[in-house]
Amino acid sequence: MRKDNIFLIGLMGTGKTTVGRQLARRLKMDFYDSDRVIEERTGADIPLIFEKEGEEGFRRREKAIIDELTGRQNIILATGGGAILDPENRAHLKNRGTVFYLKSDLGTLVERTSRDKNRPLLHADEPAETILQRLLDQRGPLYEETADHIIENVNNSIHDVIQAIIKRL
Repeated sequence: MRKDNIFLIGLMGTGKTTVGRQLARRLKMDFYDSDRVIEERTGADIPLIFEKEGEEGFRRREKAIIDELTGRQNIILATGGGAILDPENRAHLKNRGTVFYLKSDLGTLVERTSRDKNRPLLHADEPAETILQRLLDQRGPLYEETADHIIENVNNSIHDVIQAIIKRL
């Protein structure tokens, strides 16, 4: 089992991309954001993919990208918030690297995602708080099951989160 990769999981708004990018700089590793890779490969942003292919089509693309990226060596990967819904994705993450669950509370998530137009799951006919709570309830146990380490990311600075990850490595 290879553990030279670092994978960041968690709900939207937990800071996976921001932390991952800076952590990669610090550790001199390559950084990937699975959502950005999907957008680069398709030439379309995530909301458009959801609109044209639905969540199911997006998840198929995501699964292929997660399989490809987790097969690389010496990388840091920030996954999309729903990547852990697929059992194969969870297995690839657990077996191919060290998994960190960046965990935030509902208030922090609402605050961080409230103005972001690039989050298709939040554009429904119900308040973002209700949607995020449902996602936390559904995905929280999967994040915890998949993670090697849980990092609370509520009032912590990016520096503090990075230090906590490095300490656990």
